[in-house]
Amino acid sequence: MSKEHGKYDHHKGSDSHDSKSKSKSSKPYTPKKKQKNSVVPGVSNKPVQPRAIQNAFVKVPVVLGETTVQIDMDAKIEFPEPVLEIKKIKKHLKLTQCRLLLPTNKLFIRGFVRKNIQYATPRSSNRHQVLSSIHSLTVDIPFEAVTEIDFLNQPQFHSNPDTRDFTFFTASKLPQGFSQKEKLLSADFSQYDQISGEVFNELPYCELLYSKFIEYDEALDRQMGVVYGPDGECMDAPFEEGTFTKVEEKMVVELTLKVLQNQQVHIDRDRDRDNHNNKY
Repeated sequence: MSKEHGKYDHHKGSDSHDSKSKSKSSKPYTPKKKQKNSVVPGVSNKPVQPRAIQNAFVKVPVVLGETTVQIDMDAKIEFPEPVLEIKKIKKHLKLTQCRLLLPTNKLFIRGFVRKNIQYATPRSSNRHQVLSSIHSLTVDIPFEAVTEIDFLNQPQFHSNPDTRDFTFFTASKLPQGFSQKEKLLSADFSQYDQISGEVFNELPYCELLYSKFIEYDEALDRQMGVVYGPDGECMDAPFEEGTFTKVEEKMVVELTLKVLQNQQVHIDRDRDRDNHNNKY
């Protein structure tokens, strides 16, 4: 009886343990409380008059000119696989050089157009449909141009001062054969004397304000009714479909530039105030 009683107690204890674990695991899930939106209260403020210098010399960027440049481009793009159609093209203008050649008004521009072309490539087809996958190709199309700008404000430019040579007078003894009372009167050839200098100008720089693209893309090797797969095999397809791998692009790019130079400017607020009052 004791063994059976002990055995009975052992099973009873395991049953009670299982019931506790089941009760813990079967505890219903209680979702966390959602955070309530809080309203930020408004506060009052008091304006403060900033302290500023009335009369000063400042060094600030001065606009030399703004210009819109039109650049004509013609390029050929080759795809790495057959293309059924172009789905979308994104373009971004990138400038790598914008240099005003002082003391002229010639502006040298160099850069490229970054194009991301999304296109459909055939995977399988029959005479009623074509199954394609969407791929993309990113290419850089370079350009360079030179244009003249009309100055709104004249650039500050100074060339180096003229180099000037000078000498000092010397009196030297004459060798034998000349009178001892006489001396050689001439410049001192044992030294070299010169006046020269350098002027360090502020280099003008550019800011890109606006760009616009007008383009025309035309497939060069497309044949209607001929569809090639990714491995170069010719597939059955609807009669009006066709693939190509080469595109000729004609594009007109318009970009607006601002040319600036750091210059020293005199600010006189009293004089500006007097001029403003004299208008009325």
